[in-house]
Amino acid sequence: MSVSPIVRSVDLSALNTLGLTCQAGHVADLTHLSQLPVMSALAQRLGLAVVLGEGSNVVLPSSLNRLVVRVQLKGIELIEQRPDAWIIDVAAGENWHDFVTTAISQGWDGLENLALIPGTVGAAPVQNIGAYGVELDSRVESVTAWNIPEARLVTFAREQCGFKYRDSMFKRAGLGQWLIVGVRFCLPRPWQPVLGYPDLLRHPDLAGIAPEAIRAQQIFDAVCDIRRTKLPDPAVLGNAGSFFKNPVVSASEFHALKLRFADVVSYPQAGGSFKLAAGWLIEQCGWKGKRQGNVGVHERQALVLVNDGHATASELLELASAIKNSVSEQFGVELEIEPVVVSDTSL
Repeated sequence: MSVSPIVRSVDLSALNTLGLTCQAGHVADLTHLSQLPVMSALAQRLGLAVVLGEGSNVVLPSSLNRLVVRVQLKGIELIEQRPDAWIIDVAAGENWHDFVTTAISQGWDGLENLALIPGTVGAAPVQNIGAYGVELDSRVESVTAWNIPEARLVTFAREQCGFKYRDSMFKRAGLGQWLIVGVRFCLPRPWQPVLGYPDLLRHPDLAGIAPEAIRAQQIFDAVCDIRRTKLPDPAVLGNAGSFFKNPVVSASEFHALKLRFADVVSYPQAGGSFKLAAGWLIEQCGWKGKRQGNVGVHERQALVLVNDGHATASELLELASAIKNSVSEQFGVELEIEPVVVSDTSL
C-alpha cells in the first residue's frame, strides 16, 4: 500500500528549465498509481492541478496556488517482441533522454532522432515532441492517463490521442484534465534510418555513408552532438528549447512570401502546405542575440528564448509578444508559443 502524498510549499524556480521565479503553495509527488484518487480529491479542494514532470516545456507564473503534481512514476518494460515491432511500456516519470539511451542500448531502435530532448516520458505525448524528421506519434501505440475531474483511468490508442504538430488532445484539454501515467511504444522492425534533415546528412559521422550501413547509435550520437552545439544547456542558461512552433502556411501564402523573400527557409508538407523555419523569421527581424532585461534571444539559435537570471514569466512573455509582432508585421505570419503557459487563479 502506498503512502498518501505529502502536500507542501515548494520553490519551483530550480524545477523548471527556464529557471523562472515561481513559488508554489501546494505540491505533491505522485510515486504510485494508488495515489491517483487522492490527487483528484486534492485538485478538487485546491484548484485545477498543474502536472509537472521536469518542467522543460512550461512557463510558470511567479506564484502558483493551484495543486502542482510532480510525476515520479518509474519503470521500463519490454512487453512484446513481435516480428514487426518492439512493444515497450514506460512510466511517465522516466527521463525522456535516459529512456532513449536505454532503448538504443537494448537494440530497440527508432527513437534515436529524438535524443537529448529534455523532459519526461509523460510530457512527450502532450507536446507530441519531434526532431530531425521523427515525431513521437509515429512511435506510440497507446497512452494511459488519469482523468483528474472524473477520477478514472483511460487508455487511448494512438489514433484517439488527437496528435498534431506539437499538439495533442491532452494539451488542448488544458490544465487539470489529464495526468499521463504511462506510454506504450511501438518501435517498428526492421529498423530504417530517418535522414531527411540537412544537419544530419552533413554531420561528419554520417556524411558519405550509405543509408543501409548506418546504425541507430550513429544517428543518436550525431543528434546529441548537433543539439549540444546549437542549443544551450538549461542547467547553465535557462531555456525551454524551441519557444515558437514552426508555422505552417498554405501553398499560395508560401509562394507570395517567396516572391518577397527569395531565401525564406521552408519544408514542403503533405497536402501541399509549407512549414516555415520560425528561427529564420525571427532572425530576419533582428532579434537574434538581443536582450530585454533579464531575458533574451539566444545568440546561436533565434528560436530559443533564454533567462539570464531571476526572470519572471511576465518578462519572458513580453519579449515573446514583441517577437511575434515583429514577425507578423514583416512577414504576415503568426507565430505560436510552443511551451504551455501556466496561469494562476490569483493572477
